[in-house]
Amino acid sequence: MVVKNLKLIAKTEEDIKVVSAHLQDSILSVADIANLKKNKIFLMQLNRFMWEDVEKGVFRKNKRIRTVLKFDNVLKVLSKNIKQKKKDNFLDFLAIETIKMPDNNYEMKIIFAGDSIIRIIAEVIEVTLDDQGEAWDTKNKPKHQVI
Repeated sequence: MVVKNLKLIAKTEEDIKVVSAHLQDSILSVADIANLKKNKIFLMQLNRFMWEDVEKGVFRKNKRIRTVLKFDNVLKVLSKNIKQKKKDNFLDFLAIETIKMPDNNYEMKIIFAGDSIIRIIAEVIEVTLDDQGEAWDTKNKPKHQVI
């Protein structure tokens, strides 16, 4: 069976929620983050946990896949609690929150465990999630504490 890689394009706040849900429990290293200021592009390469596979059936194996998250039309990028010089540090993705600002730009906060945040200011919402290559099996399935 051939598995098609996921590719999502977000242009609205609702679309961002879908992308965020697919990225929940992804992990990435600080080295896999790039801000291409001249091109107004912000990129991250993550190891995405394939929740969509788990939900298809109890007997499916847990899988991860490399995915690229790309933000276009980026005006500014800020970070909190991320040591950019420590390239081998890992971040655990939690969510993306989006708000429209008074100047009609958008603020998108990428939230990680440990109160780490990347804040992106962009002219419009234009975000793509694009899986790369083959998925691989993982023994660990992320678990969440129910409050």
